[in-house]
This record gives sequence, structure tokens and C-alpha cells, in this order.
Amino acid sequence: MARVERVLELLGDPHRTFRAVHITGTNGKSSTARMVESLVREHGLRTGLFTSPHLSSVTERIQIDGEPLDEDRFVEVFEDVAPYIGVADRESEADGGPPLSFFEVLTVMAFAAFADAPVDVAVVEVGLGGTWDSTNVVDAPVAVLTPVAMDHERWLGHSIAEIAAEKAGIIKDGATAIVAAQREDADIEIRARAERTGARLIREGVDLEVAGRQLAVGGQLVALRTPGGLYTDVYVPLHGEHQAHNALLALAATEALISGGKALDGGVVESGFAQASSPGRLEVVRSSPTMIVDAAHNPAGAEAMAETLEEAFDLRRVIGVVGIMADKDAEGLLAVLEPSLAEIVVTRNSNERSMEPEELAEVANEVFGEDRVHVAADLTEAIQIATDLAEAGDDVGVGAGSAVLVTGSVVTVADARTLLRR
Repeated sequence: MARVERVLELLGDPHRTFRAVHITGTNGKSSTARMVESLVREHGLRTGLFTSPHLSSVTERIQIDGEPLDEDRFVEVFEDVAPYIGVADRESEADGGPPLSFFEVLTVMAFAAFADAPVDVAVVEVGLGGTWDSTNVVDAPVAVLTPVAMDHERWLGHSIAEIAAEKAGIIKDGATAIVAAQREDADIEIRARAERTGARLIREGVDLEVAGRQLAVGGQLVALRTPGGLYTDVYVPLHGEHQAHNALLALAATEALISGGKALDGGVVESGFAQASSPGRLEVVRSSPTMIVDAAHNPAGAEAMAETLEEAFDLRRVIGVVGIMADKDAEGLLAVLEPSLAEIVVTRNSNERSMEPEELAEVANEVFGEDRVHVAADLTEAIQIATDLAEAGDDVGVGAGSAVLVTGSVVTVADARTLLRR
């Protein structure tokens, strides 16, 4: 983190001008971050939100009061910090080190924009891991750990315990850590970190509970129990049991930040959740046939998506369009998807790290059988093939009961949203 710390020092330590909620985990980080931001803003505080990756524009990653920086302001912020980045780059290169990475530059820009606004609270999602992530320069009084699963093994470790230890590095001395239900090996590492830092642990299954949930139009009604009390009949406009658990973490984090763990005003909580959104997460982007996009990119994320697809959507036949990054567990993800999909169209997305369709098809053939697998050179062709397959299996003729699901990567979803908007 030395390069980022050096730039921030030159800028006058903008990351020390606001309180922060710092969020890590394997899945659910962005959704949880968005809900925390909405809840905090509903309390009358000015907010900053830093999330990644983006879906349509890089400007989405840095938001003030729930709105992305516009393009002109984004450029202004970059131009403001660029000279200081240049100093840090030259110093690093003189010592034989690299210049700041793309993500490190964005981290500096976010903190500079938040200080300039100025914001009262910044909700910051890690880019990768925790301990060595560039966002870990913030001394956040509240840390949130969503469920830890296998992902990014090349950088984070080859076991749940190693990955959990890396992610738990965002828990600072004397902080409050809001922790989702974890596997035992992850839980051991997180509790060890909390003990070393003197942090207060608030754990799902011990101090937190989704006490109830039922389907509602466009989302769900949930009952959430926190150290502050029981909140009932709270509408969350997001589908899936996993989003109820994300909402629980967001509520507990907001309690810890705003009231020190005491109950929040029920009306404010309801309003904050009602405004929450999570683009690219089981998002319906077109009808006839129904077209759904979801950014699941690992087996754990795919499991949550598959369960929600069955629970929240009345679908008889789903055609999958899947594009996956080459460094991901393609076989594990496809194995989770297989029971939910009638047929699958494998393709690539626009990122250079995307797995080639022919390579992905070899894996898909093993999981689905060759008769259920189709190959497309690009996403445009893949969506057309999937749409034709969905409509061919639709005996009603208006898209009822048939759907196309685009998934496998945030980039695949972003590409699909752009194509379909066009």
C-alpha cells in the first residue's frame, strides 16, 4: 500500500477526513455496500460510495450521495491528483518498484473526491482481498465481512482459511466487525484477527439473524434481528435469500456506525432499504422472452443465483448465455448452473482475460452433454441463439415461462446490458 499511502500523504491525507465502512468478502460486497450507503444517506449524512467493478462506465465506481461522478467531474478529479501520482510513480520506479495500478489510481481519486465533496461517511468496497488491498489505507471504525468462499486463489490463497485471513485484514484496532455466517475454518481466522485487534465482533448466527422473509412484488419482505432489536416487515427491492442476509449485514453496520449498536428509527430504515438497488444482480433487462442478467462468477455466487431464480421467477425453461474469465472455476460454476438451464450458449466477453468459447465448450460438454451446448463467437451471436431457443420452446408465444439468463462474469453482464440497451 506504500504507493497509495504516499500519494495520499502528498494530497494531505484526504482519507482521514471522513468515517468509513469497509466491506470485504467473496460475494455480496457491492449489494451490501449499496444498502449501507442508502441507509446512511437516509439518516441525513452525506455519503461517498466506492465499488468495483463497473457495469457501463468507470464513473459508476465513485459516487457522491448515491450518484456517480459525471464525466467532467471524473476528469477533474483525475487531473487534480495526477501530479501527485506522478511524484509517487517516479519515487517508486527509482526504488525499482512499479507505478500505481489502475485500481490504485481509482482509490486515490475516490478518496480525493470524497474529501472535496466533502462526505460525512464513505462506504468502501475492497478491490481484492483485504490486507494488501489499496483501500485498506482507510482506518474504518466498521468492517463488514460477507461470506468467504474460494475465489482469486492465485492471489489470496488456496484454502478458505488463507483467504479468510487475508480478508480479515481490514479489521482495524478497536473497530466493530460485522461478520456473515462463515465456514468454521474462515470463522477461526476472523475471530483470531478480532482478538489481535481488540475489535468487537457482531456475528450472524450469534448476534444477527434473518428472522423471517417472504416474497413480495419486485423483492421481499424481511424481518431482521440485530443487537439493536427486531425490525419487521422491511421491504427490500432485491430478490433472493442471499440479499436478505446482505441486508442484515448492512443494517447492523449502519447501527454500529450511526448509533453505536442501538436501534435505528424504523421509518428511516424502511426508506433506506426501499431505495436500494443492485444493478446486474438478477436484473430483468428485457421481456418477451424474459432476459435476466446476473454477475455470478464463482460457484458460491452461482448457487445463490440458482436458488433465487427458482424462488422468485415463474420459469419453465431457461436458456443460459455464459462467458467466464479464464482464471475462474468454469467447471464448478457450470455444474451449479446445469440443473437450472435447459440449454447453454457459451461465448466470450469483451475482456482480454475471457475464456475462449471453444475452451469453455469443452468444459460445458462434460457438464451438460454436447446436445445441450451451443457455441457463439461473441455475445451478440450468443444472445440471438439463446433468444431463438427460448422462443422455440415457448408454447404461449408471449415469452411466458421462457427466459434467457446471461451470467458468468461482471464483464459479460456489462456487455449484455450495453447490447440490450442499444
